[in-house]
Amino acid sequence: MQTLITILVTVIAGLGAGLGTGIAGLSAAAVISPMLITFLDVEPYQAVGIALASDVLASAASAYTYGKNKNLDIRNGIIMMISVLCFTLAGSYIASLLPSTAIGGFSVVMTTFLGIRFIVKPVMTSESKMEKADPKTAAVKSIICGMMIGFICGFIGAGGGMMMLFVLTSVLGYELKKAVGTSVFIMSFTALTGAVSHFVIDGGMPDIFIMIMCMAFTLIGAAIAAKFANKASAKTLNRAVGAVLTTLGVTMIAVKYIFN
Repeated sequence: MQTLITILVTVIAGLGAGLGTGIAGLSAAAVISPMLITFLDVEPYQAVGIALASDVLASAASAYTYGKNKNLDIRNGIIMMISVLCFTLAGSYIASLLPSTAIGGFSVVMTTFLGIRFIVKPVMTSESKMEKADPKTAAVKSIICGMMIGFICGFIGAGGGMMMLFVLTSVLGYELKKAVGTSVFIMSFTALTGAVSHFVIDGGMPDIFIMIMCMAFTLIGAAIAAKFANKASAKTLNRAVGAVLTTLGVTMIAVKYIFN
């Protein structure tokens, strides 16, 4: 019976996380971590590590799809990625020193907020408008924002993808598809760094079966969602991103306060 529950939870968590990753560049930890903690009693720090590991292939596959459709800014993405990576390690280390109960909460609120934001105020920036931005100013903004995003990603294992999506669309003025594509490109590296540092700092590997199931179904969900996102219009994608983020945010709030 416990095995069936484990399979059901990991399949739902993986597909939900993959959907959020492929469509909105959402970190898998926003979905996987709370579900593993709530329904399978996985230790929070280990759950974050599993979620970050699930993010690696899912984000890489999504980035490939977005890149193939010319919706990926590698140059500025690399600048932000270096900054994010450095502070992901710092955040992960500090998180290991705090009680497990200190991890969580922020990603749930941020997910809901961004979901409502994309529904109420869609991102309709054009490609030509993006090209007018000053490269040096964009680089400085990328570094500063990357420091903040990296710390959040390493500290709570979530929020990195959402924060990048917010920064890329609101601060750097990216068109939504390119923002999501660049976000998942960066997340594939930050997730790898975060997962390895979590396992090394924690001193061991998590439940292998749970991790493999989460990784596999997150990848499947992300691959399907990324294909849909790249074919959708800007208006449809804004609504889809908003709907996914809002639904996940409300669901996680329910899980957090009803089942705990």
